[in-house]
Amino acid sequence: MSSERLIYLPLGGAGEIGMNAYAYGYGKPGQERLILVDLGVTFPDMDTTPGVDLIHADISWLQERADRLDAIFVTHAHEDHVGAVAHCFEALGAPVYARAFTANIARRKMDEHGHPEDAVQTVSPWPEQVQVGPFSVGFLPVSHSIPESAALIIDSPAGRVVHSGDFKLDTNPVVGEPFDADLWAEIAKPGVKALVCDSTNVFSPHDGRSESEVGPEITKLVESAEGMVVATTFASNVARVKTLAEAGQRAGRSVVLLGRAMRRMIEAATETGILSDFPKVISAEEAVDVPRQNLMLIVTGSQGERRAASAQLARGKYRGLELKEGDLFLFSSKTIPGNERGVIFIINQLSEKGVDVVDDSSGLYHVSGHANRPDLERVHALIDPQVVIPMHGEHRHLREHAKLAEAGGRTGILAVNGTMLDLTGNAPKVVDYVETGRTYLDGTVKVGALDGVVRDRIRMALNGHVTVTVILDEEDEPLGEPWCDTMGLPEIGSSRAALAEVLEEDLNQFLMRADAKTLRDDDKLEEAMRRIVRQTAKAEIGKKPEVTTVISRMK
Repeated sequence: MSSERLIYLPLGGAGEIGMNAYAYGYGKPGQERLILVDLGVTFPDMDTTPGVDLIHADISWLQERADRLDAIFVTHAHEDHVGAVAHCFEALGAPVYARAFTANIARRKMDEHGHPEDAVQTVSPWPEQVQVGPFSVGFLPVSHSIPESAALIIDSPAGRVVHSGDFKLDTNPVVGEPFDADLWAEIAKPGVKALVCDSTNVFSPHDGRSESEVGPEITKLVESAEGMVVATTFASNVARVKTLAEAGQRAGRSVVLLGRAMRRMIEAATETGILSDFPKVISAEEAVDVPRQNLMLIVTGSQGERRAASAQLARGKYRGLELKEGDLFLFSSKTIPGNERGVIFIINQLSEKGVDVVDDSSGLYHVSGHANRPDLERVHALIDPQVVIPMHGEHRHLREHAKLAEAGGRTGILAVNGTMLDLTGNAPKVVDYVETGRTYLDGTVKVGALDGVVRDRIRMALNGHVTVTVILDEEDEPLGEPWCDTMGLPEIGSSRAALAEVLEEDLNQFLMRADAKTLRDDDKLEEAMRRIVRQTAKAEIGKKPEVTTVISRMK
């Protein structure tokens, strides 16, 4: 019996939607050669991560084993799969493999961070395979809401694993390769040990719809509009951007792309040969001179991002263009859970301008890029794996997907972030739990979620802040009175006096009474003054602020 094993370890993306990172290994326990599938980001919010720029999975476990990491494979170019590759390249140092479009996006990111672009290797679709360590990995084309998405066929001495990536079953995806049932069946012929599978839409009971279905509906909407038309969607959904542009063209409108991400994606799709017949577009400067009834803007910001083109148009002018009463604004996208507040804020701003807003509540103008429940059942049957391992979903999605596999007569196992599975035998088993978490990109610095930086920032936002300064002479006696600087707090408290003055008076009373031992001990003095500030502030304003104490001693 071989002492070597095949392991699977999700570090991000299993139990949440975003920051995907899935490790596979083969070898003797503790000595496995490793590969990583995807290395993505998720986005912060003001409630839980104020001031943070990006969030990616904690890669400490991988970083400690970087000498055994042979490669990183990226399934597609969405930020939650490729967004952290450049941020983590220095720590991991492994070559990156992707299909042409994804490689193009990844190289741009590497270049922005000063990393060598040749660290990203372009791979052709199946049947080409990349040999790294004990693994042979091939890219199986799948349909998704971004071009050249792929499932990965991961072959090892212990058998074949199919890692689905994000996918849907679409026989007419507008841009990219259609679903090929025969090819999927061919992949399954040698036998598949495990299907590690997208779980996003496991609760959607109907067959998934094709991207081609939204085109006619969007065209009818644009043709019926009387004023300027503005449409927003995910910049990465090149097929949808093309559909929108073609609808504008058919309606006799000049088309404008607004937003750096939108232009970057279309450029990448053109450079890699995915797009060859995108409708002619004009610049924002040219659009200023076009009658508004002859204009269609396709803009970034479908998720309410406050700096994107949608939000700027909702606030006022953007690059000389302005929305007016009677114009039409189309959200050709689904609002990701957590982004509702930002989207609704923009809709209300547009409403105040008299703009008619159309969203996807009718189901006519957007289709999902993920497989629905019947599609998942079909893939289970096509691949017929020994085990289904749900990934890419919140805990409820993973649990439901495992139950779906069991209902089909297959083994389903729930493995959230940090759960190491041994896939070597006929039945998978949990062999370890690895500590996982989040890493925050905060400005130019990376901080751990448990480092306390963001926690302290939230505390200051909730409670305000007081800085106390006190000067002591050579004999450890107060030199003058202490003074307080307040931030984020009311100026006047319940006693109708200035809050800072009330705090300073109570601190001065304490210093006058304090014994020599306390005055000589910075730690004791700091803790006592902190307690007084918080108690006094609680009585005056009903809050206990964060306190910073500065003690200066004269020599």
